[in-house]
Amino acid sequence: MTRILLTGAAGFIGSHVAITLLERGDEVVGIDNLNDYYDPTLKNARLARLTTRPGFSFQQLDVSDRPGMARLFVDGAFDKVIHLAAQAGVRYSLENPHAYIDSNIVGFTNILEGCRHNGVQHLTYASSSSVYGANTAMPFSVHQNVDHPLSLYAATKKANELMAHTYSHLYKLPTTGLRFFTVYGPWGRPDMAMFLFANAILAGKPIDVFNNGQMRRDFTYVDDIAEGVVRTNDRVASANTGWDGAVPDPGTSLAPYRLYNIGNHNPVELMYLIETLEKALGRTAQKNMLPLQMGDVPATYADVEDLTRDTGFTPATPIEVGVERFVKWYREYYRV
Repeated sequence: MTRILLTGAAGFIGSHVAITLLERGDEVVGIDNLNDYYDPTLKNARLARLTTRPGFSFQQLDVSDRPGMARLFVDGAFDKVIHLAAQAGVRYSLENPHAYIDSNIVGFTNILEGCRHNGVQHLTYASSSSVYGANTAMPFSVHQNVDHPLSLYAATKKANELMAHTYSHLYKLPTTGLRFFTVYGPWGRPDMAMFLFANAILAGKPIDVFNNGQMRRDFTYVDDIAEGVVRTNDRVASANTGWDGAVPDPGTSLAPYRLYNIGNHNPVELMYLIETLEKALGRTAQKNMLPLQMGDVPATYADVEDLTRDTGFTPATPIEVGVERFVKWYREYYRV
């Protein structure tokens, strides 16, 4: 049995990762601040699915709480840490930048310090496909430089990768960063497109379609994300002995540091997603065509070669299957 600290346990991805870990017999200590960025009722409903399961315990705690996090690590005696807690959302970062510094920078520092001082064997943490920013070479690869973020959210995730590398180098703390690509599925976040579209379509309201529908996203089903998180957490990051500072590879290092994309490696046109959702809902959407929003990128596409090579896993749930499962959950949860 492995004792794992899971931050963001009441979150969309975190709750699925917790179930995956618990079902195979790991001991999971979950934390979450249960903030009101979106409806806490949904967070508590996710948490209720976990609290009755053997091997799970929960503490309400904010990762930016330095004394609280220090006590948690001392008392917890964790073997590994999976850090998924963060202030999410690209557009919200334009409105409330300080929330991203508090959670994503200060909070991540507390995680790194807790791991460093308490013998944690491996830190696996959530990055984001948003770090690719202004990059246009597709598919996006962890071996590309990502020096041109287009939102503060993206900048904080890139900062996390840099901070993790520093601790891997200085203190030999194995760290693995995971760049998630447009996650969707049951128990999803109400601020994300799939959720917003379903809600509006069923209510007979128009949906906002940005960039006039000329968007492509590597939509990745949440169970695939959870499997990728668990598999990379099992594989403790190691040094790349062939790493060369004269031609530095951004995805690896002489330190025990790794980066992976977790995406479906099959970009979907936004209009096709809407058509698929309309079919599953049995309704036609009213579309409000809008320009590209600040901080958004027109396309994402994940190169998952490293993930497949190192873990033997490739995300592969088709969008048609994932959307159908999401709609089934949505109707049952909201009784519509």
